[in-house]
Amino acid sequence: MSQVSGNGDSDDRTNAGLPRRHVLRTAGAGALGLGLGGAALTAVTVPHGGAPHPRATSIPTPEGLGSVGQAPHLPAGFTKTFTSRFVQANGIRQHVVVGGEGPPLLLIHGWPETWYAWRLVMPELAEHFTVVAVDQRGIGLTEKPTSGYDTRTLARDMVTLMDALGHQRFAVVGHDTGMPIAYALAADHPERVARLAVAEAFLPAVTPSPPLIGTAQVNNRLWHIPFNRLTDVNEQLVRGREGIYFGWQFATKAVRKLPDYAVDHYVRILASRHDALRGSFGWYRALDITSAQDQQRKTRLLTLPVLAIGGAGSLGKNVAGTMKLVAHDVRSVVIPGTGHWVAEEAPQEVLAALTTFLAPYRNQGRSTRPQPAATLGK
Repeated sequence: MSQVSGNGDSDDRTNAGLPRRHVLRTAGAGALGLGLGGAALTAVTVPHGGAPHPRATSIPTPEGLGSVGQAPHLPAGFTKTFTSRFVQANGIRQHVVVGGEGPPLLLIHGWPETWYAWRLVMPELAEHFTVVAVDQRGIGLTEKPTSGYDTRTLARDMVTLMDALGHQRFAVVGHDTGMPIAYALAADHPERVARLAVAEAFLPAVTPSPPLIGTAQVNNRLWHIPFNRLTDVNEQLVRGREGIYFGWQFATKAVRKLPDYAVDHYVRILASRHDALRGSFGWYRALDITSAQDQQRKTRLLTLPVLAIGGAGSLGKNVAGTMKLVAHDVRSVVIPGTGHWVAEEAPQEVLAALTTFLAPYRNQGRSTRPQPAATLGK
């Protein structure tokens, strides 16, 4: 069962291609405004051959730290286009930021960021696409369960999320840890993904790992991976020192320094809840499971178009090198003078690459049914 709350049109529309067994009707569309403490919704279950039986359910509206309403230094007009929503999908409550009009485009951030990593490219993308920027399981305002951080489950999170929003087929962009999730999404659900763009990551089960004792440069770039996989002790070491640990990650992996307000925003989110660190390390702790899944996935090469983006001061052409091991049709873009955080360090260059790559998809027109105001699916 999937539920949606947040700002949106108040009319109900049919989810073509999905069983219309459940419909959510708003109890006062004005209650869905951003910044309110909650939204009262009525769930209507329609049994086969029978009358609907309404039951009351309440889904709060996203607010506070991590929501659009509390995000610092957003581009001009951002809050007129984008709103925060909660979506109950795949058994967890997921936070998404949605806006724009056109074919759906799913943006999956990396570690240790949130949807906010895409803020500088979202307004222009929204001129041509319905942009859906999600907080991964365990991150930001999305729920933080103790399990389910392997990429098969994370990809399922994305599929059920897009189902709930009314999108059958969509394009995907994934950065850092969002890249293996996006790859799993395309591999496990090929009928759902039209085009795949990935940035600044590799697939551990596909790409040979560097030696344990490598160069200082490689160590500085990758030591967080084994550290983040530890159980408990990493949380104990980082808690209360979030600014030191995460600030170091942002500083050493950038060529063009990220603004202090952005780093402070990420750090505040990671320090705001006791379970935030556990959630942020979840993807790394599930790497053994994910690697076994990728060993199976790589036996079936992707056939859809793939764009691989690398920062010249970080992974560069190695992103495409990884993807060419798992996909037939890979185009490569390396952005000069840029480090790991490509969408924040070089938003215009990333936009140019995505605009060119996604043009055939955009020109196909709206490829999915319209987004409903609020829906309940399976």
